[in-house]
Amino acid sequence: MATATLDAPTNATTTRQSGKTIQVEIKRQATPDQPARTEKFAIPYRPNMNITSLLGEIALNPVTADGTPTTPVTYDSNCLEEICGSCAMLINGKARMACSALVDKLREGNPDQPIRLAPLSKFPVVRDLSVDRSVLFENLKAVSAWVPIDGTYDLGPGGRQAPQIQEQRYPLSNCISCCCCMEVCPQFNDSTNFVGAATIAQVKLFNMDPAGSVLKAERLRALAGEGGIQECGFAQNCVEACPKQLPLTEAISDVGRDVLVQQIKDFLTR
Repeated sequence: MATATLDAPTNATTTRQSGKTIQVEIKRQATPDQPARTEKFAIPYRPNMNITSLLGEIALNPVTADGTPTTPVTYDSNCLEEICGSCAMLINGKARMACSALVDKLREGNPDQPIRLAPLSKFPVVRDLSVDRSVLFENLKAVSAWVPIDGTYDLGPGGRQAPQIQEQRYPLSNCISCCCCMEVCPQFNDSTNFVGAATIAQVKLFNMDPAGSVLKAERLRALAGEGGIQECGFAQNCVEACPKQLPLTEAISDVGRDVLVQQIKDFLTR
């Protein structure tokens, strides 16, 4: 008598049928004026997922762990390769990028522990995990963080840079405006109006540029004012949280020296 056999299911089917799930707790807020709430989700496990793909699974089936229909979670995302800086959020209480935060790494040692997601706490909430980080760009405008190139005529070749200067400037140019450094900074708050490490690092970047250096004094004077570099307590949280490993503390020290020198020059030339 012949016996029937079943073909082995695919890996994806095996994973979903095995009952392995990822427990996720997400802090949500429909509008800036509404109170926050926490929703729990149980997502079928797949290897090699990141937080962005986890949120994508919720969007495909927006149902909470207790079976209640809900809405897809709002979050910011663009490049998915830690370049744009838009997907920064709090993951298990730590400011980091959703695209490079791997679920398997987060579950190491305790796979039953839920993954907790929340918006960055020091920026106004737009909706769910999306926040308004325009304060960074206002700070960058305040210190003229750009190379001034005006006019419609040919300006000719830019100034030459020594390789040693290029090596110092290149890491600072990798800033992705994610605001993780501002989120973890104890001095970045409404009381101090501190501009944060990212803005200070960009001041150093453009002050070292042959064309950008024409605004060097203006940038340094801006950092000598309210919320400037004097507010930095040098906690060094910024350099630990930076996903691009920018030399932020070195930049803060260098710019702090330059600000002091500029203040002395201004005092002596009154």
